[in-house]
Amino acid sequence: MGRAIWKGAISFGLVHIPVALHSATSSQSIDFDWLDERSMEPVGYKRVNKVTGKEVTKEHIVKGVAHEKGRYVILSEEEIRLAHPASTQTIDIFSFIDSDEIPLANIDTPYYLSPDKRGEKVYALLRETLIDSKKVALAYVILHTRQHLAALMPIDSALVLVLLRWPAEVRSIDELALTKTTTHADLNKSEKEMAKRLVNDMAGSWEPDNYRDTFQEKIMQLVDKKARDGEIENVETDPGSEQRKSADIIDLTELLKRSLRGKDDGNKKTTVTKKEVAVASAKKTGKASKPTTSKTTPDKKSSTSPKKKAESTTKKAEAVSTKKAKSAAR
Repeated sequence: MGRAIWKGAISFGLVHIPVALHSATSSQSIDFDWLDERSMEPVGYKRVNKVTGKEVTKEHIVKGVAHEKGRYVILSEEEIRLAHPASTQTIDIFSFIDSDEIPLANIDTPYYLSPDKRGEKVYALLRETLIDSKKVALAYVILHTRQHLAALMPIDSALVLVLLRWPAEVRSIDELALTKTTTHADLNKSEKEMAKRLVNDMAGSWEPDNYRDTFQEKIMQLVDKKARDGEIENVETDPGSEQRKSADIIDLTELLKRSLRGKDDGNKKTTVTKKEVAVASAKKTGKASKPTTSKTTPDKKSSTSPKKKAESTTKKAEAVSTKKAKSAAR
């Protein structure tokens, strides 16, 4: 059994039974997501003004109840909050009735109830009493700030809380406008006997393992087959964006690590130039970066200008020519 979604107590008269509420059902429906067939990008739901077609932000949305056609009464969040019933943690039993008195159309959602260790004996007592008396308990309970009408009934060794639809929520059969031919059909004895024999021939037992959602099974089989055949679409704007982003972060992180190692090593510094940082940052942002000129002080050799180099070469050539002339004169 999954995690309890509510904890409280069953209360009737002076009896108080601490219990935990568990969901008795699970959704097995296929979840179809909307995708843009051109780019395989997810398509979401938006709050859109039905007149202008423009998107409306949350802060501009208010809640209204239609009073007449085209006319609404606006309610604030505070007014709505005050209308909610006071939250309690009690399944408040107010009556016991025969189980067959509850119309099938009123039955909504079942929940399992498990006893707290302190209330196991009283839990068992209520279950056995309901079984022996062939009764179910009607109660009020508040779940998620909403009040519900509910029926508390025994199933095997447990108690089940079944949320019921309010009578005002269930439409009357009279709305079907059934004809007299349907309601007072003139059926002869042989027709009834044949129908009864057909029912007896098809009679069976409740076999839950035999009842399956064939639509879901076929869809999932199709999904598995397409996946095995490689028919899978990558749902993202740019398939390589995450890889590039990770690589860029690693580059910049490595530079920062080198900087920290330089501080830790003391005299053995590991230099990170401005150019390296600029290039790494440019990769991360996706913008081109101009090389940053280093302002380090040049040494004497690198500081010699082209003009001085030319003058030095000329002087050396003149000295060589003079030396040759003197040798020739001798």
